[in-house]
Amino acid sequence: MPADRRTLLADAAIDVLSETGMRGLTHRAVDRAANLPPGTTSAYYRTRQALLTALVRRLVARDQEELQAAGERTPVPRTTGELVAWIAAFVGQRLTGEGRRRSLARYACAIESVHHPELREILVPRENAARQAVRDFLAAHGVVDAEERTVTLLTCVDGLVFDRLVAGGRVSEQEIHGLVAAALR
Repeated sequence: MPADRRTLLADAAIDVLSETGMRGLTHRAVDRAANLPPGTTSAYYRTRQALLTALVRRLVARDQEELQAAGERTPVPRTTGELVAWIAAFVGQRLTGEGRRRSLARYACAIESVHHPELREILVPRENAARQAVRDFLAAHGVVDAEERTVTLLTCVDGLVFDRLVAGGRVSEQEIHGLVAAALR
């Protein structure tokens, strides 16, 4: 049960962070969010830094699971339109519901990692099936530096997600199409 309890607490911490920001992330707030007795979170994660590190590890694990599954269930896009639609669907998930909460937490942690390099190391983008599908698409369309272009394209998409989380609105397929077209040039 301890591993399950740690996961429950890390998931509750993600929710607390997304709802209240970094200042609201306390052991007591996580206890409440997890519906556990006061002191439970501090028994598992003695310091705030330990709690934050567990949160980041869990956030990355959940993101990686999602990206791996997305890449495995969808064949490599053959056309620009297919890739744009695929990215648009993913972006839509990152801007609503559970995806929105994780996105808000991820960006808060990214800012925090400026002061805590150990978090930055955990947050480094990792290989997964979705990233591989984008790279394979670009390579199949004659892009010589497909790895670099994949990183640039996905970073730009991430920037659009961040912008819409802050400013509101959605990311249009036209915006994504522009980014994909630039990656193909």
